[in-house]
Amino acid sequence: MPSSCSIAASVDDAEKVGEVAVNLSFPITHGVTRAQADQLGSWWEDRRGIIQPSEFFLGPDGKVIYDAYSSGPVGRMNPPDIVKMVGFVDKQRRGG
Repeated sequence: MPSSCSIAASVDDAEKVGEVAVNLSFPITHGVTRAQADQLGSWWEDRRGIIQPSEFFLGPDGKVIYDAYSSGPVGRMNPPDIVKMVGFVDKQRRGG
């Protein structure tokens, strides 16, 4: 199976992100700006000054092979589906 990693980003400051990340096994970056959200094509919520979920699955070549954008709490990637996708990408990579 190909190597993989997870990375998260937040509009929160480093202290708040540190509180959230304490029990996670992947890094979370902090201080995401509206300009960065715009570069990703993400939905920025002006009222709260936050980025809504924007998730990307990258193939072995670093290209986006699946993405999910949300404008609220629904529509996030489902971990079992990601596991299936990793298997599918690996099978394709091996010529299957």
